[in-house]
Amino acid sequence: MRVEELAPGLWCWTALHPEWTPEIGRADGWDQEVSCVYYESPEAVILIDPLVPPEDEQRFWHALDRDLARAARPLHVLITILWHARSTPEIVARYPRTRVWVHEPAAEAIAHRTPYTDRFRAGDALPGPVLSFDAHRAWEVLFWLPEHRTLVAGDLLTGTGDGLRVRDEWLGHVHPRELRETLRAELDLPIERVLVAHGPPVLAGGRADVDAALE
Repeated sequence: MRVEELAPGLWCWTALHPEWTPEIGRADGWDQEVSCVYYESPEAVILIDPLVPPEDEQRFWHALDRDLARAARPLHVLITILWHARSTPEIVARYPRTRVWVHEPAAEAIAHRTPYTDRFRAGDALPGPVLSFDAHRAWEVLFWLPEHRTLVAGDLLTGTGDGLRVRDEWLGHVHPRELRETLRAELDLPIERVLVAHGPPVLAGGRADVDAALE
């Protein structure tokens, strides 16, 4: 597990995905280490796509117990895409008052992976406040943290080390050019950071990297 503070109240951590195998990595093009987000807003503690690191569970739970006690704010889990329900059931079991927010079109599919408490539509304001944007593929959403000018992506955008890319091979029947045109129009945001589940994050100049990925 690697943990990094990006700004006061904004952290990301990594975990080794327990379902990953070398065969999956070669076939689908993603690494075993994936990323998650901790956001401590004035009104809530928010976890986005949380995965308890199987390689460091005790350390993770100790840190989260400590931070929730210190913050004394309600806990919310936000899920970008159904495959990223990840460790949400374990978090709900440990903190029974957790509210779990899922994109309404994906709710039935996510219910097979984790219990949830709330549904939302893309465009709705969420606790934090966090804003949601439709990713226009696989019922995925992007989350926008205005306080930190940070965009959080599940699978739509991945980090390359020197920027971002749209994973066209993961789009299914969605037309890549039409998707890019739609997102360019909708993501008119002053983006500084882009936090992604797969690959390195963008920690500065995110607007330019998003524009380049959507060209």
